[in-house]
Amino acid sequence: MRELSRKEKTEFNKLQKRLRRNAGNAIVDYNMIEQDDRVMVCLSGGKDSYGMLDILLSLRASAPIDFELIAVNLDQKQPGFPEQVLPEYLARLDIPYYILEKDTYSIVREKIPEGKTTCGLCSRLRRGSLYEFAADIGASKIALGHHRDDIVETLFLNMFFGGSLKAMPPKLLSDDRRNVVIRPLAYCRERDLAAFADYKAFPIIPCNLCGSQENLQRVQIKQMLRDWERQYPGRTETIFRSICNVAPSQLGDTALFDFSSLRAEVDTDLHLPAIRAVNL
Repeated sequence: MRELSRKEKTEFNKLQKRLRRNAGNAIVDYNMIEQDDRVMVCLSGGKDSYGMLDILLSLRASAPIDFELIAVNLDQKQPGFPEQVLPEYLARLDIPYYILEKDTYSIVREKIPEGKTTCGLCSRLRRGSLYEFAADIGASKIALGHHRDDIVETLFLNMFFGGSLKAMPPKLLSDDRRNVVIRPLAYCRERDLAAFADYKAFPIIPCNLCGSQENLQRVQIKQMLRDWERQYPGRTETIFRSICNVAPSQLGDTALFDFSSLRAEVDTDLHLPAIRAVNL
């Protein structure tokens, strides 16, 4: 951690407490971590996953239950990837870790035409590899570093470009029912995690595969939300709360709510008045 002035130390302490409180509340609200869980913490080398691991280590030290943390990084063989950074960082922590090596970079480059978005295929390949390894080590939970802003952005991505009303749930059972994915940072703001990473001086590893794709739909959504936040501070938090406060009867999905059976309760014993003009 870099040297801090007295004022910075005060601000850092407030920030750290806020992040721990938000992560702790999310874990409790969704029962993310239970007694004797083995949690596989997925590290990408970005600010969010570094912050998640740091916060989980801190929470584990004071938690009323016992659980394991295992750090895992998938080296996707991107050219220029600094392979030594994560092992050197993780070796200083009191935690077991694994570096998985799988050349998904070449697959993405082969399948996706130049100029097209690589994130979809890249994330599917990465997710599949991590899910398989979680089963290999007997992990009961897989922790991902998505934060509140990621969740809200995904909501609008799905609405604007996918025609569906869904986001990233804080806790998810995989389709094959073999893995439970948790997002302990679901209540945390991205700007808090960015400030935390700066204070802690995490050795950030940029993504050279998709980090420079300026026309990504997610980048456009992120800018839209930033503009909204500047104009109406607190709007992103309000949108996130709406994700956690859904009223199916006020939407239009017939699979979620039985609209076809709706009937008004009419008193059949009432008779029409003889007078045709009614003063209400």
